[in-house]
Amino acid sequence: MLSKLKREWLTDPVTNVLAGIVVALALIPEALSFSIIAGVDPMVGLYSSFIIAVVISIVGGRPAMISAATGAVALVVVPLVRDYGVNYLFAATILMGILQILFGILKIGRLMKFIPNSVMIGFVNALAILIFLTQLKHIFGISIATYVFTIITLLIIYLLPQVFTRIPAPLIAIILLTITAMLTGADVKTVGDLGDIKRTLPHFLIPDVPFTFETLKIIFPYSLSMAIVGLVESLLTARIVDNATDSFSNKNRESSGQGVANLITGFFGAMGGCAMIGQSVINVRSGATTRLSTFTAGVFLMILILVFGEWVIQIPMPILAGIMVMVSVGTFNWKSFNFIKNAPRTDAVVMLLTVAIVLATDNLALGVVAGVIVSALCFATKISNITVKRSDSADTIYYSISGQIFFVSIDALMNQLDFDVTNKTIYLDFKNAHLWDDSAVNAIDTLIEQFNKKHNTVYLQHLNKDSHKIISALSDINKKHLI
Repeated sequence: MLSKLKREWLTDPVTNVLAGIVVALALIPEALSFSIIAGVDPMVGLYSSFIIAVVISIVGGRPAMISAATGAVALVVVPLVRDYGVNYLFAATILMGILQILFGILKIGRLMKFIPNSVMIGFVNALAILIFLTQLKHIFGISIATYVFTIITLLIIYLLPQVFTRIPAPLIAIILLTITAMLTGADVKTVGDLGDIKRTLPHFLIPDVPFTFETLKIIFPYSLSMAIVGLVESLLTARIVDNATDSFSNKNRESSGQGVANLITGFFGAMGGCAMIGQSVINVRSGATTRLSTFTAGVFLMILILVFGEWVIQIPMPILAGIMVMVSVGTFNWKSFNFIKNAPRTDAVVMLLTVAIVLATDNLALGVVAGVIVSALCFATKISNITVKRSDSADTIYYSISGQIFFVSIDALMNQLDFDVTNKTIYLDFKNAHLWDDSAVNAIDTLIEQFNKKHNTVYLQHLNKDSHKIISALSDINKKHLI
């Protein structure tokens, strides 16, 4: 236990602290933007990012992953805040946390195995494109200085690591270029232009809402949506960080951890959140591997607000936009073009569909769910092919059936059988087939009935153990038909 704590918290502490500082700086404009999206005070998003990052660093299942206020969750609550006010948002966030804790207890993380690789690629690419698109408003159509600062930021990020790696390049870019902007009075937008930053700590509160069933009816749909969206994005981000760091994380613990973080957040006047792939990628690319980086990101975010608030608001937005452009370029799976060319057509379609839905709706969870459903339908179609070979001798017909028999493949089976024959002995050989569900059993009952109407005698043979079991449990056919 002690060795695990040391590994998850104290491995290479300097690198992890520096990575956390970079992330904290990158969290500020995101938190402010998401507050504006949700229609709440900018401090709500900042408090959320602080609390969630600190709590998740302790109770989460994925070291080095960053969780905070996110746009995916903010988009869900826009109607709630507009129609009922911010206190209903806090109540919904608390309920969101409770639901996510329940999802963790129910081991909902196991569902990750049902997300195919084509959906994962689509999710990552859509997120990279969204990150890139959201930065364009901070770069184009503002001033010449904005272009200059963005270009210099990218040059520092990409070229400096080739000669110096002790301090993360994004942190050096932020410090140097912020000082340059302050000394030269460059014509650039700053963090302060996104909203007012108050130098106060969050405080405990009970949401000022009626504790009635009517309130529950109002907030439950939003809480459930936030819980699902947050978990989908968090678990997918955890999987991406797993791959990037060649390590494994506890997805069920992550589910519960996200719930605990959001539960606490709601009681401190903040909005819900989840894992952030952009900031998580910044963290990992800055060398982070432990929970200390996530903890540092949350704590340093609050230090920035309380101690360095006057300086933070002067950070030029093109610097942070340049960092996020780097993240989007690094996040995008550039092998996707080969994937589209070489992968099975259905997989390529699923990947492109996931990207298209996410970009059209700005909803990552919706794109993933749609991708999984379409992928499942494509898979069901692929395995629904049934092959029936017939051989006749005297008064006997022998059918050899191959394939997976379930609700999708029943028509394919029935269409290959001749129900017009009369006075025959018919053998149905299931040696190379498997019966999966009640629909398959019902199909067997139906075909026996159809053959019997024409005075045929039907025998089922070579059923495997599971198929025999489901036939015996659900079918009314006489056991004499089973040989």
